[in-house]
Amino acid sequence: MTAPALASRYRWSALAAVTITVLAWASAFVAIRYVGRAFEPGSLALGRLAVGTVALGLLLLARRNWVAPTHREWALLLLCGLAWFAVYNVALNAAEQRVDAGTTAMLVNIGPILIALFAGVLLGEGFPRWLVIGAAVAFAGVVLIGAATATGDTTDLVGALLCVVAAVTYAIGVLAQKPVLRRLPGLQVTFLACTIGMLACLPYAGGLVRDLASAPAGATAGMVYLGLVPTALAFSTWAYALARMDAGRLGVTTYLVPPITIAMAALLLGEAPPALALAGGVLALTGVALTRRR
Repeated sequence: MTAPALASRYRWSALAAVTITVLAWASAFVAIRYVGRAFEPGSLALGRLAVGTVALGLLLLARRNWVAPTHREWALLLLCGLAWFAVYNVALNAAEQRVDAGTTAMLVNIGPILIALFAGVLLGEGFPRWLVIGAAVAFAGVVLIGAATATGDTTDLVGALLCVVAAVTYAIGVLAQKPVLRRLPGLQVTFLACTIGMLACLPYAGGLVRDLASAPAGATAGMVYLGLVPTALAFSTWAYALARMDAGRLGVTTYLVPPITIAMAALLLGEAPPALALAGGVLALTGVALTRRR
């Protein structure tokens, strides 16, 4: 295969991976909103990560592709697992008990702005003009979505602050993960980070047992879905794409998540998006398209 053909193949495979990730993560906001009615934030995080760890472990055993991490890589994996898999999930689950799915998705998506800024400084990715322009346009769209959905009694200061905590730990996790993916396989990185996150959430084991005993079957199935799809599958496809794309450019593509989340919430939770939210979704999509320009 020629070099241009190989590069084109990598671009399309990375695009497919990003598409899977975005759709799965958008569905996670809706699923958490539903499952959170029966599970506490910590127990839901532990259950989700336990399912994800088992699924990723089985895939890793089937691949039999293990690369021993260095001490520096272990440190970065520990940071990624604690920040993005443990703290992020607990904070996100707690936020969605106070804030609707669309608003949560909007607030968490200040994370890509942090990723793009810190990746330019810490990872040497720089600040391409279209990345900056697209990020600004997409963020404006996300703000419109928030302005349209953050009305009424469903949003409070604590919930908003929890969303910000989730956004910051999300950015930290991506920046810690990127250098590790230069040498370690994406599946292995995701498995180790997920396992670290699960171990950090073990203090919630008692709550998980109690919640499982009282939760309806639909909520338990939703927790299993969160572990299999938005965690095991989506974090693996994210790692695959991150190994082939700049962290800043990839991070901005997650601005697609809020408009998709709002559409899913309208369909599944009966949360109809106002016209301003739809306009924000169009603007966010436009911004993502601009970041793809070279």
